[in-house]
Amino acid sequence: MNLFTKILPGNIPYTGVELRPQWIAEQTGHFGDALVAFRGPCHVKSSEMVDVEDSRRNLFIESKEMLHFLGENFHLGLDAAVGHQRLLIANFVELLAAELPAQFRVGRQGDDIFIRETGNQQNLKLSVSVVTATAVSTIIHFGVNIDASGAPVPAIGLQNLGIDPEAFAQKVLTRWVWEFDSMYKARCKVSPR
Repeated sequence: MNLFTKILPGNIPYTGVELRPQWIAEQTGHFGDALVAFRGPCHVKSSEMVDVEDSRRNLFIESKEMLHFLGENFHLGLDAAVGHQRLLIANFVELLAAELPAQFRVGRQGDDIFIRETGNQQNLKLSVSVVTATAVSTIIHFGVNIDASGAPVPAIGLQNLGIDPEAFAQKVLTRWVWEFDSMYKARCKVSPR
């Protein structure tokens, strides 16, 4: 299996308009299934939200700086894309749990990641995520706070956890490729009965 991954250079703001077909191709020249990571601020107005429930409640997303993962797949339906989203987030949580300082605990509720510090009962939101379908593909956005300043809910960022965003992004992308290579091998190595 050949899954394209890349960390995009520079500072790329995320506003929600990136949830469109071939945005990754515009950035990389690669046409096909891909998962890319990039850093940049996040400001998604209510009018740009693809989550209709959040949009109806006039919610917005704001963070001074996030580590963004954007994935596009050209052969998955929306149900399978949500499964991919949850797998990406579960892998992220597993990798993060192995690197967190002892006073922090990480948890996942659906597509949201929360951090709790020892002695504090409040869950702090670390991430946002959404999946959408286009005319030709499905797209996942998974954003993780680096600096959660400006977030509309109690939040925390990777800088508070002592996690280097670029190094961690590379681990996530490497794990993503491994996961799909492993699933492909599992599919191919069994004999029919």
